[in-house]
Amino acid sequence: MAQPATATRLDPARQEFYHRLLRQMLLVRRFEEKAGEAYATGKVGGFCHLYIGQEAVAVGTIAALRDDDYLFTSYREHAHALVRGMSARACMAELFGKATGCSKGKGGSMHLFDAARRFLGGHAIVGSHLPLAGGTGFAIKYRGTDQVTACYFGEAAANIGAFHETLNMAALWTLPVIFICENNRYGMGTALERASAVYHIADRACAHEMDSETVDGMDVLAVYDAMVRAVERGRESKLPTLLEARTYRYMGHSMADPIHGHYRTKEELEEQKKKDPIAGLRHRLRDDGLLEDAEFEAMDTQVHEEVEDALAFAEESPDPEPSELYTDVYKE
Repeated sequence: MAQPATATRLDPARQEFYHRLLRQMLLVRRFEEKAGEAYATGKVGGFCHLYIGQEAVAVGTIAALRDDDYLFTSYREHAHALVRGMSARACMAELFGKATGCSKGKGGSMHLFDAARRFLGGHAIVGSHLPLAGGTGFAIKYRGTDQVTACYFGEAAANIGAFHETLNMAALWTLPVIFICENNRYGMGTALERASAVYHIADRACAHEMDSETVDGMDVLAVYDAMVRAVERGRESKLPTLLEARTYRYMGHSMADPIHGHYRTKEELEEQKKKDPIAGLRHRLRDDGLLEDAEFEAMDTQVHEEVEDALAFAEESPDPEPSELYTDVYKE
């Protein structure tokens, strides 16, 4: 794979950091592949929205956050949970609806949650979590701390009134919230051009207090750099940022959606795969002498083993007791 024209040589002192980013993207990819297999065989019920192709966004942005920062996500959130530090076991068990899952089997694929890691959820209602993220940003400012809140959503959420309302309130009240639009082009009911127009409208409405940036969501290092700037703005000035990551999902909207043939062609999909974020970083590291092929293969083997272990754990875990219907998952 050819490197982007703007690519520069990577800093050897950051080799360990680059390897971590690559491993995290591999973990997400292999986990999602296994989740898709489990869904196809009836082991995972309900809905299941895979993140394959978008790995650079979750990995690049979360790498710029601290452990005490807050995260809100939409329903395509397996990747964010894993990168934030949730174990593959707890994540897979939740997909299986097991008692050992992160939400004790009550949430499933769309409702992963880990309060200890300040991962405040996958939210199934489109755009519903944006006001919650705004509220967390208000709490941060009220308490006088220097945390930030990261809020992930798809471009289709730009049609929701709460999108406009929350961004304007965040700008008016100068809240340290980073609104990250994962623009994968095929949000339900929202064309790319329409979504982009909405961003510009929202940006103008928020005036000078809402900074915005568009980044190549298939380049994990570009995403990381953009997020670092947004985080610095939030921590130091308590100002929000609208970050649009232009990415692409290789799978359908959900497991019920065809990969191609309905609203996109196989040729389009294959063309987009030439920009694969994992292959892109791998080849840059190899070309700069920071990764041997054997190292990559060993990394991939370790990730496969971790995911297989998570699958076995989920299959062997018990179902929730009926009495759990009446308990609060996080009451304790």
